[in-house]
Amino acid sequence: MIKPTRAHSETTPPPRKWWAMLGIGLGIVMFTLDTSIVNIALPTLVQAFGTSFATVQWVVLSYTLVITALVLVAARLGDMYGKKRLYLTGLIIFTISSLLCGLAPSITGLIGFRALQGLGAVFISALGAAIITEVFPESERGKALGIIGTVVSVGISLGPSVGGLLIGIFGWRLMFLVNVPIGIFASFVVAHFVPPSVKNNAQQRFDGLGALILAATLTCFALGMTHGQNQGFGNGTTLILLAFAVVGSVCFLAVEARLKQPMLNLSFLQNLPFSLSLLASVLVFIVIAGIIFILPFFLELVLNYSIQHVGLLLMVSPILTGIVAPMAGSLSDRFGQRLISFIGLILMACGCLACSTFDTQLTDLGYILRIAPFGVGLGMFQSPNNSAVLGKVPQTRLGIASGLLSLSRTLGRTTGVPLLGALFATWTIASAQLAPGTDVTAAPPEALVFGVQGAFQVAALFLGVAAVLIAVAWRRERK
Repeated sequence: MIKPTRAHSETTPPPRKWWAMLGIGLGIVMFTLDTSIVNIALPTLVQAFGTSFATVQWVVLSYTLVITALVLVAARLGDMYGKKRLYLTGLIIFTISSLLCGLAPSITGLIGFRALQGLGAVFISALGAAIITEVFPESERGKALGIIGTVVSVGISLGPSVGGLLIGIFGWRLMFLVNVPIGIFASFVVAHFVPPSVKNNAQQRFDGLGALILAATLTCFALGMTHGQNQGFGNGTTLILLAFAVVGSVCFLAVEARLKQPMLNLSFLQNLPFSLSLLASVLVFIVIAGIIFILPFFLELVLNYSIQHVGLLLMVSPILTGIVAPMAGSLSDRFGQRLISFIGLILMACGCLACSTFDTQLTDLGYILRIAPFGVGLGMFQSPNNSAVLGKVPQTRLGIASGLLSLSRTLGRTTGVPLLGALFATWTIASAQLAPGTDVTAAPPEALVFGVQGAFQVAALFLGVAAVLIAVAWRRERK
């Protein structure tokens, strides 16, 4: 068992800790919104810059690749040099790059500025939860992380809805420019109200070789999954990229096992409850990403709803998550993280099974009743699970633990869209007896319903596996 230690969180004055929550929360909501908000703008950007869809996808990829590749590097640097300092640096970089994105004169400039924005976002993503864990006392950790969990889930889920609204009324540039005043205010709050972070006073060395191998490995994985989604997972380039990711993972673990001061202390992963919590998080975010990707196809192409109507329905689940998450955090402080997380996963699985009964006659009320258990369950799972992970490490290693949580979300999202998307497309095309490679939008509504139902059944299976993992972790901790 990794023994946690706590220092100044018990003495942080109540008003300051809530101001700190505001500053950290604003940074996280900007980061999570910008992870998904740009997707809905891609067709608009193709027209605005007169470019191709293949090129404009790099507006999304340049951002996500930087975050994926550097998240554990940022987390390790936070442990070495102070989480507050690096979080604030990331927030300032994110704000400046948002201004540059909003003023970008060309698609090349926008892609480059988005990569810079990803550099700022990686510090926000990697260190936010760790700072909250430091600032709040252990008795309030679940509630505090519940609020952060709400921000993460709502930010990711509301991205397409908010993006569609801003583009429709003000144009695509405001998607980025709106971050500037928020970022300036958040930077001021963080600078003045977040206390200095706990650092390891022992002399530390940065693991440059491990950082290089890890960045290359995660980049190959992200590119491989993206390329596989577009070109098929039997494509030669896709297979080569994924093979490099596997080889890189083995090399990274071998290097880390030999170093006295590695980037990732492998004793973390030897702690079974800790590792099972991370794996459960990966599975949950595979499902979240897949559902967000698939639902618009069903709502638009089967039920023929307008984009505005779809946006409102997509808000149901994140709103429920946002309401439940802080309460779930408080309940986990009282009854234990594992019990609340387990109940949340069961509810999410039941919600997916309910959604697997979607058909062409579905009403708005029917949709809400089916998706509601998923949103409630997500709110119950995320913050207790995060608290269970971050409560297992000393404060001097909170950064890397928070980074691993962020990486679990990133890997889940990177995997979820191509995996569940491919299953959805394959079953839809097979049901319609169309030629392989046919665009899924050409399929009749009945075939789309079949594909959606199958995808939700697989999602329920993933969540069932995650529930088993949490149950095993719970049992190990009670021994």
